[in-house]
Amino acid sequence: MSTYVKTVWSGGMSFTAEVNGHKLIMDADPYFGGTDQGPRPKPLLLAALSGCSGMDIVSILEKMGIKDYNLEMDARGESATEHPIIYHTITLTYNFQGNNLPAEKIVKAVKLSLEKYCAVNAMLKKAAKIIPKIYINNLEVPL
Repeated sequence: MSTYVKTVWSGGMSFTAEVNGHKLIMDADPYFGGTDQGPRPKPLLLAALSGCSGMDIVSILEKMGIKDYNLEMDARGESATEHPIIYHTITLTYNFQGNNLPAEKIVKAVKLSLEKYCAVNAMLKKAAKIIPKIYINNLEVPL
């Protein structure tokens, strides 16, 4: 199975990518010659990681019968100082809110995502240290 993404230069530092029929504009900061029409490509890796893992987790929790919760994820990439300026460390924080959430099931869902299912995590962890953190109702839960 392969994935195809078409990316077209739109002028300046702007590019439009078509992903599964959806168009996404990427651009640079004006300091680098862009006009800030869209996100930078590198932070989209953090969004892809959050989205991939989040989709796994909500699917797993649904199968476990866990409902009525909110999930927000924060991904913070720490960049190298020399070229190529890659993310050397990514902290991925899962923030769950809800009543009577079973910590053991949430931890299991996060671990399954990061250790087995999330392909974006599997790719990125070859280049960066990924540090997951889980919070349930603002209290950190050991992973």
